[in-house]
Amino acid sequence: MTEVRVFAPATVANVAVGFDILGFAIDRPGDEIVARLNPDTKGLRITEITGTGNKQLPYEVEQNTAGVAAQRLLEHLGRTEIGIDLEIHKRMPFGSGLGSSAASAAGAVVAVNELLGAPLSRESLLYFSVLGEQVADGSFHADNVAPSLVGGITLIRSNESLDIHKLPVPENLQVAVVHPDIEILTRDARAVLDDHVALPTAIRQMGSLASFITALYTDDLPLLGRSLHDYVIEPQRKQLIKGFDDVKAAALQRGALGCSISGAGPSVFALCDSGYLAQAAGQSMQEAFARYGVDSQLYVSPINQQGVTIL
Repeated sequence: MTEVRVFAPATVANVAVGFDILGFAIDRPGDEIVARLNPDTKGLRITEITGTGNKQLPYEVEQNTAGVAAQRLLEHLGRTEIGIDLEIHKRMPFGSGLGSSAASAAGAVVAVNELLGAPLSRESLLYFSVLGEQVADGSFHADNVAPSLVGGITLIRSNESLDIHKLPVPENLQVAVVHPDIEILTRDARAVLDDHVALPTAIRQMGSLASFITALYTDDLPLLGRSLHDYVIEPQRKQLIKGFDDVKAAALQRGALGCSISGAGPSVFALCDSGYLAQAAGQSMQEAFARYGVDSQLYVSPINQQGVTIL
C-alpha cells in the first residue's frame, strides 16, 4: 500500500453538560487526509492543504495539528526515516466549534498508521491525536478527538490518562448543527471562563450530567431533553455568539430536546428525536440567526458511529 485516504468527521464537544469530558461525532462536515509514501524523501512533509481556512494553516509539521499528531506517531514507532507526504483537505470551517483541528489530527494518525500496516489499534492512536490537537488550543483534552477517532458519544473519565468510554446512542437520536458565519478560536473562548463555580451551580451541573448518561443507557429521550442544561459554560460563552438566546429558543419551540453551544462555539447544536424535527429545528435556528444579519450553514445528522473511515 502506497497511499491511504481517510475521512475524519466533525464533532460536538461538551454536549452542554460535560465540559471537556463529553463529545459525539456527526456525519458531516469533516476533513479528508491523504498519507502517501514517497521513496525519494525522508521524513514527514505536508505537501498540500486545500479547502476552508487553508490559507491560515501552516505547512510546517511542528506547527500543524495533523503534522504533529502524525510525527509523534512515527517517533513512537521508530519510523521517522520513512518518506511520507501528507495532504490535508479541509471540509469544515476553521474556528467553528466543530472540532476542525481534532478531525485533522485524528485523520492523520489513522492514515499514517494504516499506511504502515496498522501496527496500532484505533484506541492506541488517541494519545498522538490529542498531542496534535493540543497545538491548536494549548490544552490536553480529548472531547473532540475521541469521538472523531472512534465515533459515537464518548465520555472521557480522565483527560490525563485518556480513559475514554463509548456510551449508548438512542436509536432515534438526531442532531441539527448550525454554524453561523462567526469565528471563535478555542483559546479565546477559554479566556472568558471563570475558574470558580458556586457549589449550588456545580450540584445542578452534576445532576444534569448524571441524568444525561442515565437517559442514554435507558433510551429515555424525554429525560435526555430535561438533562441538556448547561449551568456553567453556556452562560459565560453565549455572549460571543450573536443572537444565541433567540437561536436556542427557536430550536426548542420547534420541538428540539435541547440546544446548546457546540464546543467553543460559534456553532450551535440541537438534539432531536427524529430527522424531521432536526431539520425543522435547524431551519428555525438559521432563521433566528438571519434576523441578526448572520448567515449560517445547517448540518443534520444521526450520531456518527464509525469515526475516522478509510475511503
